[in-house]
Amino acid sequence: MESVAFKCPNCNADIKFSAADQKFNCEYCGSSFTEQEMKEIAASIEAQAANRPEEAVQTDSEFEEQTNIYHCDSCGAEIMADENTAATFCYYCHNPVVLAGRVSGEFRPKYVLPFQIDRKTAIGHFQDWCKKHWFLPKDFLNAGQQEKIVGLYVPFWVTDVNVNAEMDALGKNVRTWTSGSYQYTETKEFAVARKANVVLKGLPADGASHIDDDLMEAVEPFDYQAVKPFAMQYLSGFMAEKYDQDFSAMFPRIQKRAVQASDQLVRASMTHYSSISVTRSDIKVMNTTWDYMLLPVWFMTYKYGDKIYEFALNGQTAKFVGTPPLSKGRVAAFCTAIGLIAALITLVVGVIVK
Repeated sequence: MESVAFKCPNCNADIKFSAADQKFNCEYCGSSFTEQEMKEIAASIEAQAANRPEEAVQTDSEFEEQTNIYHCDSCGAEIMADENTAATFCYYCHNPVVLAGRVSGEFRPKYVLPFQIDRKTAIGHFQDWCKKHWFLPKDFLNAGQQEKIVGLYVPFWVTDVNVNAEMDALGKNVRTWTSGSYQYTETKEFAVARKANVVLKGLPADGASHIDDDLMEAVEPFDYQAVKPFAMQYLSGFMAEKYDQDFSAMFPRIQKRAVQASDQLVRASMTHYSSISVTRSDIKVMNTTWDYMLLPVWFMTYKYGDKIYEFALNGQTAKFVGTPPLSKGRVAAFCTAIGLIAALITLVVGVIVK
């Protein structure tokens, strides 16, 4: 099984993308390369490949040859990576994963959004979050747990949506005033109608069924102006999921989000009324265009009792989301301490009163 390696032209060691300085670095000799220099290196690799018919340039067929699947028998996650990535455990359930084979060319993304947050910074954000939560289990972020914080490229369908929206409503403006000993109330009613063509740009939906949809929506937004045409070198040093839900399977979710967003926009145009009662709403998705992208997320999962807790950090903006587990022992100890303090205060007050 052949592998794709982006080698340093100075020492022939592996080159990895650094989220910290947005360059491609050789950890062995310290050489650093810009995006343009990496293009030249990639061009050199392609030129060498052209002399060997069995090696194609980086097309869909080449992607199929370059990309491995690491399969988790426990939760079913399928991690996409080149052979330079050490996929030794599942980012989701922490069980070991095994090499399952190649990825077909249909899973080749069109774009990738490179990581802006490196591993050290990601761990720092997790640690800062932990300081604000007193009742976490003691081993929640120990050294072993920190090793399981994983930089993952999540597969997303990013969609532009055109929506036609029509809405009728009854608007009311209420005015109250007092004159002498009388209070007056004036209510005016208006027939309100709205028609709008709404264009929503870059509406995302992750295409991995076992990644929590609410978690991925909470970690938004991403700035798509920073996306790059997909190239394998961006995966170096990270993991990547392949989608198991194609766009047709994701369309109902995209449609629901588009309708909700359009509904909010239309209602927002009626804010100069005291109250609004919608009598008719007709919101339809008319057209969609989409791209398959890999977007950067730092993941951590933690099993406490029989439940797996998921945490995510946006690899571009550092937005952090997740629900903390509560240590029953720590909560009980805290309540006991509060009870003892309250009893002591009561005793002291009683002695002073006497």
